[in-house]
Amino acid sequence: MVDMQRKDTSEQARFRDYCREWLSEHHPGEPEVRIPQSPLEIMTVEQMDYLQRWQKSAYDGGLVGCDYPVEVGGGGRKDLQRIANDEMLRARTPYFPNVIGLGMAAPTVLYHGQDALKQRLLPKLFSGEDIWCQGFSEPGAGSDLASVQTFAQKSGEKWIINGHKVWTSLAHFAEWMIILLRTDKSHKYDGLSYFVVPIKSALGNGVTVKPLIKMTGETGFNEVIFENLEIDDSFRLDELGRGWQVAMTTLLHERGAGDLHVPRAGGLKSRSAHTSNAMSLISLAKELTRDGKRVADDPIIRDRIMRCIIREQGLSENQRRGRVTELLDHPMRIPLQNKLLSSEIAQEIASLAIDIEGAASSLYVGDENAPAGGQWPLAYLNSYGMTIAAGTSEVQRNILGERVLGLAKSK
Repeated sequence: MVDMQRKDTSEQARFRDYCREWLSEHHPGEPEVRIPQSPLEIMTVEQMDYLQRWQKSAYDGGLVGCDYPVEVGGGGRKDLQRIANDEMLRARTPYFPNVIGLGMAAPTVLYHGQDALKQRLLPKLFSGEDIWCQGFSEPGAGSDLASVQTFAQKSGEKWIINGHKVWTSLAHFAEWMIILLRTDKSHKYDGLSYFVVPIKSALGNGVTVKPLIKMTGETGFNEVIFENLEIDDSFRLDELGRGWQVAMTTLLHERGAGDLHVPRAGGLKSRSAHTSNAMSLISLAKELTRDGKRVADDPIIRDRIMRCIIREQGLSENQRRGRVTELLDHPMRIPLQNKLLSSEIAQEIASLAIDIEGAASSLYVGDENAPAGGQWPLAYLNSYGMTIAAGTSEVQRNILGERVLGLAKSK
């Protein structure tokens, strides 16, 4: 939902007018290829090429990286990215493919990287020319991130990396990876260090990327294997042994805390659209019939739709509240709560859509008889990944209980 209720400053109002004019002239229009529901499901070169061109166009137009310093490729403004985001959402533009770069890598590199590294990496991150991925999870370290075992051994001014990362979204397209590595086996937390790693240039020479097929049939994420990959010490972020603290910067932005600089955008109207909001359930229910009656006339379905709309609106209002410092009782509560609830509400909405479609929900994307182009069954299957990514719902509840409410640790 576009936040138009927050009053713009004069600078923001001028920038909003500029964004609207620019978008009216440069909207990319309908693509020739099917665009997945989120950037984490991008599979083909054709999909990526189309989305990269769009991000580069928006960056050249000044709608990406607005709030970052000029010297690292940003716009040098303050609190204008939100305006650009609002207007792209209103104009129903496609999303940007470099979601991990914009949402996690950029703030982490900005806060912890050396000046030369920032100036080298961030401009092409903002433009989408360099796609980024995240190397955190491992086969034996998912929710327990501090247990990662992929090891970096110091060798002069170089580091030699060996290990295995998994569930790595966009690794099959990524030039760069933000990665948490173990550099000291004698300390769990203090033995971790944080690096950026060029993986595309090392494919077949220290890096192997293997796609993982999801239950949707999509291959948006991968496993990445490192075998004696050599990188320079200049790719390390912050001090040796402070990887856990740097990782917290990444996770705070991934989970929605901090001042996000992530452009978000609405789906296109055609087969590439992601029908994921509760209001769209109304038209779906009106279009379908059951036992000779519109599904929308079923009072139970109507009640469930309204409950979803109310929850979604409540989440939106909570996000607005989170922008007002005076209304925050704890800096982490609303961002963590919103991450937890947004993923679960999206799953609830998709589940209700499946019930509305009934037997027709078994028709998948590509079937001409599938309601809404088969997007709702796809959204339902994809929703499970969102309740796992950036910390499972169970982990989020533990963090809220222990760090926000001050409850005792669960055993």
